[in-house]
Amino acid sequence: MVLLALSSNAQREVVEISAIDNPNEISICLDKKNPQRLLAAANISSIYLSENGGLTWTRNEQSSPYGVWGDPVIIQDTTGSFYHFHLSRVPGGNWIDRIVCQRSDDGGKSFNDGSYFGLNGNKAQDKPWAVVNPVNNEIYVTWTQFDEYDSKDPKDRSNILFSKSADQGETWSDPIRVNSVDGDCMDDDDTVEGAVPAVGPEGEIYVAWSGPNGLVFNRSFDGGKTWEKNEISIAEHIGGWNISIPGIYRANGMPVTKCDLSDGPNRGTIYVNWADQRNGVDNTDIFLSKSIDRGATWSKPIRVNQDSSENHQFFTWMDIDQINGHLWFVFHDRRNQKDSATDVYTAVSRDGGLTYEELEISQRPFIPNSETFFGDYNNIAVHNNIVRPVWTRLEGEKLSVRTSIIDPNLLLNGPTNSIKTSTGKNGGLKVKHPLEGLVSIKVSDLNKKEVLSKDRMKSKKGALHLSGTSELNPGIYLVEIDNGSMTAKGQWIKR
Repeated sequence: MVLLALSSNAQREVVEISAIDNPNEISICLDKKNPQRLLAAANISSIYLSENGGLTWTRNEQSSPYGVWGDPVIIQDTTGSFYHFHLSRVPGGNWIDRIVCQRSDDGGKSFNDGSYFGLNGNKAQDKPWAVVNPVNNEIYVTWTQFDEYDSKDPKDRSNILFSKSADQGETWSDPIRVNSVDGDCMDDDDTVEGAVPAVGPEGEIYVAWSGPNGLVFNRSFDGGKTWEKNEISIAEHIGGWNISIPGIYRANGMPVTKCDLSDGPNRGTIYVNWADQRNGVDNTDIFLSKSIDRGATWSKPIRVNQDSSENHQFFTWMDIDQINGHLWFVFHDRRNQKDSATDVYTAVSRDGGLTYEELEISQRPFIPNSETFFGDYNNIAVHNNIVRPVWTRLEGEKLSVRTSIIDPNLLLNGPTNSIKTSTGKNGGLKVKHPLEGLVSIKVSDLNKKEVLSKDRMKSKKGALHLSGTSELNPGIYLVEIDNGSMTAKGQWIKR
């Protein structure tokens, strides 16, 4: 099924990916070899594929001999293969008793039956996340094991486990426990949860999570064979990771761990992003802490959202553009609202988390319903200044998952170096720009392949019309204009 954009302008177009089967907890991955292709997944068993940069999507139902039961994770390895990790529900077996990995070698069109790991009797295996080591193509996964899910018995405990694959998900190492302090099994603040692995420049494996000791961190320098004996403290998780937000059935403030692998000035810096209520129970905020010494010490929490309101920001996720080291975030936001009405924002930092630029991307608020499970996280994928956040939205009683075709130049270059684009009646490109004098223009696709250019064009009052672009296929294009001394950039969405 193909779904089209709901609202748009040239700079940020909101696209409904799907509203089938009440989707939530969406994960998204951008194909680094072909950024026109995006793969996403949502609870419980939906797989979505876009081959035009996110403008339209098709949905498929994922199946596996081990069952498909949510908590989706989509990643891509260095060969271009995609992986869909999820929980299990084996027919006739135990509920979520293993983590399942299914691989696609045809760009997300089909998946193998998959493999699994973590099976340990009747114990529950929950909330995985995965990362690929770009040096050796190994896959690292961390998750939470419950002795018995939702047990009130203090003898039942939760732990953080790790496993890896060196053969593209065909086989997996025996799980290793990476925490020294365990948690209860209540799936609440004192349960250890939120383990998202990251890889360092020399193959280091990093992971942070939340639990009874707040936000903590561990690391391995030998490919996951051994870990620090005791966790390293990052910060208190004020209010815990299970945050109370009016109108939201359950809000998750668990940490997201990423490491800068770019060749920029912050290469090797580890970042942990989360939400908590250190500024008050009516003022949830988004935070970041970073380490420049491989996780030995951590900065004080830095607030990501830059509003001065005392309203809630929640459901955060972050990604790093590994080409330039920019940090990108997505989160739900109520700064402009007086009630439970909710918007969605993105933020970017170009200086290692010291300063931020923000943009509202949902274009209109929605009213949540505390009876509806919203999922536990949003997601965002970034590569070479292509930014695709995803989030869950509620209209009445109907959930949907959405993305925004963001023009990053709005935040990275500002109004003096950005352009606005539109499409003329004949399908040609119309540009409004801030440059003076004769200008040259270059139009490229998302693969950065030049499709058209013209030199020394005249433009009236900062506007020009490029008729030669009417022959181009519909899609997303990158537009760059210069007058010899200044350059302005933007994107064009051609229908």
